[in-house]
Amino acid sequence: MNIIDTLIEYFKEFPGIGERQARRFVYFLLHKNPTYVRNLGESILKIKDSISICESCFLYIHGENKKLCKVCANENTDRTSLLIVEKDADYETIKRSKNYNGMYFILGGLVPIVTKETPNYVRINELKKAVEYRAKNENLKEIIIALSINPQGEHTDLYIREILSKIASSHNINIVSLGRGLSTGVELEYSDSETIKNALENRS
Repeated sequence: MNIIDTLIEYFKEFPGIGERQARRFVYFLLHKNPTYVRNLGESILKIKDSISICESCFLYIHGENKKLCKVCANENTDRTSLLIVEKDADYETIKRSKNYNGMYFILGGLVPIVTKETPNYVRINELKKAVEYRAKNENLKEIIIALSINPQGEHTDLYIREILSKIASSHNINIVSLGRGLSTGVELEYSDSETIKNALENRS
């Protein structure tokens, strides 16, 4: 396999990128000047060394020695509410809408509809620990499941409710999902602020 085909295979692993788009990326790089390509390569090499993961919500944050993101470290954040999202981009979408002031948890993916190895796909064990801690120490009262409205998102929603049902029941925690406002099949990441606002207001 030559270098062009090798790069195409790498780009095809990016979310939503197929053969045609991957090939376009490669030829785009071939047309750019060497300095651009070199700087891009160096930035990719550095990204793992300069980014940390928040120990509380699992958001990627800039700064290799940081332990908490700004939201988790902020004393004014409402700790009685926990909003569960699939990925960092969904977190950013909701945060940008300025309609929510509670804590977050980034699940890291969705649960495949047919699988026996769920913990390998999402941070379900970490979620259970986070909910248990917040219930005992921070008076957690509400868990909002904010996932995309598609079959896999709905399956994950049901799975989370099942896993957290005992904890929620024993600590009187209300588990809700985003309400009307999100259209079926739409990725949360691409929803606008007004849609997010309506979905949060109509959660149930």
